[in-house]
Amino acid sequence: MFASVNGIDLAYDVQGPAGRPWVVLVHGFPFDRSTWAAQAAALAPDFRVLTWDLRGLGESPLGPAPQPLESYVDDLLGLMDALGADRAGLAGLSMGGYIALRAFERAPDRFWALALCDSRSEPDTDEAKLARAAGIRALHRDGVEPFVRGLLPKLLLRPESPAGRGLLEQMLSQDVAGMANALAAMQGRTDTTAALASIEVPALVLVGSGDALTPPGAARDLAARIRGARLVVLDDAGHVSNLEAPEAFNAALTGFFRGAAPSAAGR
Repeated sequence: MFASVNGIDLAYDVQGPAGRPWVVLVHGFPFDRSTWAAQAAALAPDFRVLTWDLRGLGESPLGPAPQPLESYVDDLLGLMDALGADRAGLAGLSMGGYIALRAFERAPDRFWALALCDSRSEPDTDEAKLARAAGIRALHRDGVEPFVRGLLPKLLLRPESPAGRGLLEQMLSQDVAGMANALAAMQGRTDTTAALASIEVPALVLVGSGDALTPPGAARDLAARIRGARLVVLDDAGHVSNLEAPEAFNAALTGFFRGAAPSAAGR
């Protein structure tokens, strides 16, 4: 399905019964909404689950470039408006976590729970910004395939697994412009650390035990800054922990949203 939001047609899916609390899942880079398939299916019996392709990835067009991270946040809030989702539980993985946390910072009343998965609140370091710039140059010079084949081992502990092969195929389907824009958007994102202390809704921090990009120590620091946040470290999983440890990830995420849902505590 497609919805016209902020001048482009965003590709999205909705699963679950009408009238149930909304849950919005924000995917990472350079993926599409299909990376949430197992989680959407697990949540759908109890929730109205929204997944969508970030602009420039999957089936969603980029629009006029450049598009900063704020544009992705605008899309999240605009898509919720278009679908009549006044409030939602929100989860974001990796880049999706950057978007989710910034959306919460901008519109805290729109969300009744927040799950940050393999993500962080700090902006890029100078070293990371240089690496993003090098990635953008490599994409324009060499195309998508060399970039994503080099990226895959950083995302998964077992890149040769069926999950790894599926993720590689998904990344190979992306285009240079959308990927380069996402890299630049992450490179220029703002620091959302100050927002953590103001989070008053239930919060969950999930991380793979072998995540090399946002390691468990960083996740512990993130959770410690959020009042009452629960930290779950998923054994034998890397950065894309929902694909490498789907059963444990689903159990943690579904249990969290069931306990946090408005009907569960009068929220």
